[in-house]
Amino acid sequence: MVNLECKADKKLLMIIIKYILKNHLIPFLFSVFILLSVFILQYMVKMADRLVGKGLSAWIIVQLVTYSLAWMVVLVVPMAVLIASLMAFGSMSQNNEIAILKATGVSLYRMMVPPLFASVFIALFLVHFNNNIYPDANHALRILLEDISRKKPTLSLVPGVFSQEVPNYSILVREIDQNTNQLKQITIYDYSRLPKVNIVTASTGKIYFSPNQKKLMMDLYSGEIHESDNTEKKSYRKLRFIRHKIAMPAEQFAFEQSASGGQRGDRELGAYQLKKIADSLEIIQTRYFKDYNSRIRSLLKHNYSPLDNNNGAGKFVYLRAQQKIRNDQASMNDILLRIDFNDRDIDRYWVEIHKKYSLPFACIIFVLIGAPLGTMMRKGGFGMAAGMSLIFFLVYWAFLIGGEKLADRGLLSPMTGIWSANLFLGLLGIYLMIKSAREKVTINFDFFNKLLPKSWRFQQENDENP
Repeated sequence: MVNLECKADKKLLMIIIKYILKNHLIPFLFSVFILLSVFILQYMVKMADRLVGKGLSAWIIVQLVTYSLAWMVVLVVPMAVLIASLMAFGSMSQNNEIAILKATGVSLYRMMVPPLFASVFIALFLVHFNNNIYPDANHALRILLEDISRKKPTLSLVPGVFSQEVPNYSILVREIDQNTNQLKQITIYDYSRLPKVNIVTASTGKIYFSPNQKKLMMDLYSGEIHESDNTEKKSYRKLRFIRHKIAMPAEQFAFEQSASGGQRGDRELGAYQLKKIADSLEIIQTRYFKDYNSRIRSLLKHNYSPLDNNNGAGKFVYLRAQQKIRNDQASMNDILLRIDFNDRDIDRYWVEIHKKYSLPFACIIFVLIGAPLGTMMRKGGFGMAAGMSLIFFLVYWAFLIGGEKLADRGLLSPMTGIWSANLFLGLLGIYLMIKSAREKVTINFDFFNKLLPKSWRFQQENDENP
């Protein structure tokens, strides 16, 4: 009988765990999709000035968005965890499911165990992502943006204005048919074979790129070619044509994608590579300190005894000693500057190392905050959850950015600067969890009504109490 009861309890517990996780899964996936969409839209608006007019293919734009998804995922996933926790526990509290579970002996602590375990797995995934996928994506994104910035816009022809975008060619088009893109009354100055100069005129023509984008083709009809040589004044030739093609170089308009490789920045490396660089800088720092201490000892041992200034030789030795002191002082200042610069570099690398782990750990912290807060709010809608999560994420981000800046300047240790956000919000989450588990606390938003005009409040009361 006891075994049957134990099996029934275990089965019931598994049903509760699955139900709680199911309530988290759909809001989590929905939040990830919505937030990624917002980030991508914002990023494309920001990058529009650098992309418009470049003539980039759709595949290059897809690559750009794909590589950019890496840093977006790092920010979106922790925020989605907080939104999912708020929505899941808010919906369960709104439907009185939290009260029913508490009445059956399931405390809030036990209800939080499944999402906490799930957040641990998400955090481990983010740690792997931050150390293996995110650095390579950041590196590829930087190279792609550099390639895009080097690409010149496509050729633009303005009626009545000479275009000199193609090297060694000057192109004048007097009229452009906007419907057919046909060019009329064309004049081309060809300086590609100096000292010979060709002047090509045509009544109509078309311009297009070759299939490999290496050549700019000018297809001309009913015109003349005037050939002259600057070294021979009597040399002149005139040719008439019905149709003539000119192939001009167009490498500056083609997009050439560089291969990955070369030196990487601190955000393009994993924690292991960053630690190796930081350790090598520590060795260099130790050598700097040894050099500084040896110079201090040599200064202390040096005897700068007073000399007789009336003696010419004494004056010479005195000036030599003075110059030696100045040289030693300049050398020591140089070593101190190198120590300070090297110390800032070490802190910068350690900041990036700690960020690889602090952001994933925020997923666990946000469950500690989201579960009790959702229980108190008794609201399971996406809007309320997104608004509350945005407030906490802004607080978290303010702590993180502030701690990073202070750590980079040497005012805080990298560990303290980066983990202070997790510490603060973690303590707040524990407090909210204990408060919500021990007491029935409900957060209402009636105070917002005080901010509304009286006529609106009166209308709202009439709608609620018809």
